[in-house]
Amino acid sequence: RTNTVYKYCDEFIINFLGLDRVIFLLGRFQNVSISQNETVQAVVSTIPSEVAFITLQFHTQHRNATMSYTRMPGLGLSLTAVDSGLVSALRRAQTSLTLFLSSPDGNTVAGTGVILSYSSTDPVPGACNMEFNLDIDPNIYIHYNLYETTIRFAPANLGYERDGAPPACDQSTGTDTRWRLQYDIYQYFLPENDLSEHSLFTGFQAVADKQGMMENGKRVMMLKSTDVSSMVFNSIPGQGIIYSVIVRDPLLNTSASYVPAHTYACSFNSTLDSCQTLGKISTKIFFTITGLAGLFVCFFGHRFFKCELFCMGFSFAAFFFFILITRTTELDYDIRLALSAMLGVVGGIILVMIWWRFGSVVAVVVIVVGLMLGFLLASVVLFTPLGDIDVFRKSDAVFWVTFCCVTLIVPLFFVRWPREGNITTCGIVGAYAVVLAVNAYIYTSLSYITLNILKRLLNNTFSAVFTDVPFQTIDYVMITVWVVLSVCGIVLQLYRERSRPFFPPSPYIMWQQERERRKTNILDPSHHFPSLPSRLLARVRQLTKRTEPAGEHTPLLL
Repeated sequence: RTNTVYKYCDEFIINFLGLDRVIFLLGRFQNVSISQNETVQAVVSTIPSEVAFITLQFHTQHRNATMSYTRMPGLGLSLTAVDSGLVSALRRAQTSLTLFLSSPDGNTVAGTGVILSYSSTDPVPGACNMEFNLDIDPNIYIHYNLYETTIRFAPANLGYERDGAPPACDQSTGTDTRWRLQYDIYQYFLPENDLSEHSLFTGFQAVADKQGMMENGKRVMMLKSTDVSSMVFNSIPGQGIIYSVIVRDPLLNTSASYVPAHTYACSFNSTLDSCQTLGKISTKIFFTITGLAGLFVCFFGHRFFKCELFCMGFSFAAFFFFILITRTTELDYDIRLALSAMLGVVGGIILVMIWWRFGSVVAVVVIVVGLMLGFLLASVVLFTPLGDIDVFRKSDAVFWVTFCCVTLIVPLFFVRWPREGNITTCGIVGAYAVVLAVNAYIYTSLSYITLNILKRLLNNTFSAVFTDVPFQTIDYVMITVWVVLSVCGIVLQLYRERSRPFFPPSPYIMWQQERERRKTNILDPSHHFPSLPSRLLARVRQLTKRTEPAGEHTPLLL
């Protein structure tokens, strides 16, 4: 992109102004600190003759840096981003190259950079750019919101010799054109709960080039040149992820890497809800209480049946109304959570009252409690790589039919084994509530078992999202905690309830039976005892009615 005029002008400015110089070696990372109002000259020399083009990439954690071909950045000659890169096609006999780094915001910026070299047979990333500002744009552009993270990149072109003419991008679609190229989409998860700059730079050093990404990253998808050059992923706020694209030429068996880009799906500069203070206080309070209730239900839910029903009814109603309120209103998150909690309390009370009045085990255990366990198991099934199969991503109908089938199968087992099913639900669902409580303070990927379903219910376009999440040490620890709590809770309750009735009787039905018994059994002393309403009415009459004198009183004779 640089030409002779730019080169001579820049060399004059550099020598005149005495700009800072940083020497880069091919393939070696170099940490660079850009001071306020300073321009750093990035220089690479002794470039081998077989190298046809070079990419310089520079990465910071959250502050923008400007990379440019010239001393003074200009439109089409520079890029400002946290992950920036430029491609320079080399001229014949050229052995050195100079690019420039500066801070656009007047702040000191610290980052790490590397220069990678490619031969004339390697594809040129972003050489058929028709969308972004740079003529050749090897960068990956990231946009995220609460639900999804989208990456976009410009199509590549075939490689060419030094001083050669680049192949035409869109004249034909034959096998001798750039349309034969293929694009592998990769992602690399940084350590969980680690927002440090050192962790990020270490990650980039592991995956900056094509070999490192193929060895350490995870290939998510392969796109053809006829496909749209974009991909949508699940947003995981607070989790660092590096995305990269490797373009391959299957005919020549060569490849090249785009400039990797990273995101935490949150802002480091927000004063209200930044990456460092990601969890809201309301969320922590809500899930702390939920976790304590879940721990109680896990070990004592069947014994204290009314408490279990209240917790299950609360969860069912709160989840339903949170979706309904979010889909139909624009209320603040804290208000939505508070309203959902209030309606959840009402739902829990209603479920308890249904059992208290009718005493139907089928209505409250088989339907509500069974559906709770079915919902969680269906979420677990579609949380696995099975959920990223194309048929589920391309069709909401197939996804929801599969989800509902798995959910509805579980309550069928409750018809035959209601007590065992109820205790199993207490153990598994109660232990998962503990996992959600831990997630309010320490990130764990297990929370996305149900969060992915919630996102899909709230966002109409979430079906096209890849829902892959990292599984690291904390996740395996939380899986162990979940399994241990579930097994211990189930075994303890089955052992304790082995000689007791399957379910406690309904208080209302017991009261009705007791009333009928008193009416028919005249030998029962309570048969001759007035009922509570009669006693209350008689007491009121005594307080409000004046007692009349019975007539003349005569003293008792001794």
